Amino acid sequence: MVRRPVLVLLPGALCDAGLWRDQIADLADLAEVRCGDLTRDDSIAAMAARVLADLPGRFALAGFSLGGHVALEIMRRAPDRVSRLALLAVTPGPEALGEVAMLRPASGATPMMNLLVHPMRLGDRRLASLVGAMADRVGRKAYLRQQRAILARPDSRPGLAGIRCPMMILGGRQDPLAAPGLLTEMAAAIPGARLVVIEDCGHLAPLERPEAVTRALREWLVQKA
Repeated sequence: MVRRPVLVLLPGALCDAGLWRDQIADLADLAEVRCGDLTRDDSIAAMAARVLADLPGRFALAGFSLGGHVALEIMRRAPDRVSRLALLAVTPGPEALGEVAMLRPASGATPMMNLLVHPMRLGDRRLASLVGAMADRVGRKAYLRQQRAILARPDSRPGLAGIRCPMMILGGRQDPLAAPGLLTEMAAAIPGARLVVIEDCGHLAPLERPEAVTRALREWLVQKA
């Protein structure tokens, strides 16, 4: 019996496995899907070390936002263990003003949701409930650790040209935190990188447009190395 490859999904700040709920279910036929825990450490380096320690052998790696920065750190530490890499809603340079605003939202959920989802989804109560429930599960203490990690994250741009595994970069057309122009620049810096921009989508692509994200991840998983 051929063993399925391991696929590791890394969530973003204030997110947990709930971010990937549709992908975990819909990719199970292609891979053994695991979700990393990025709530216990306060640096990108420590998060990457914990993920690596919890995993055997080689794996495919997909990171969203904060998880993407951790994925890039894993690539620096153990590139031979990563069979393929996907970065969703990630900008590899130093912090952006929009990310700081997201990390320090005004009271209430609406200001943060304005940065996270497409304007047409602001009235989606189910989506707001999913996002709020994840934030509650992550909690304030873990959120503060994640904030420290993001604000001190390394600049990953110098190492992009050295990535050699099958690579996908994905983002929403209307994402104010990882704009398509920045994703295009990142894709141009990585040999053979595939760029996927999802229309009518903000930052939280795995929840806003789960079918499109799953389809892109399936194509990436079967792409020949």
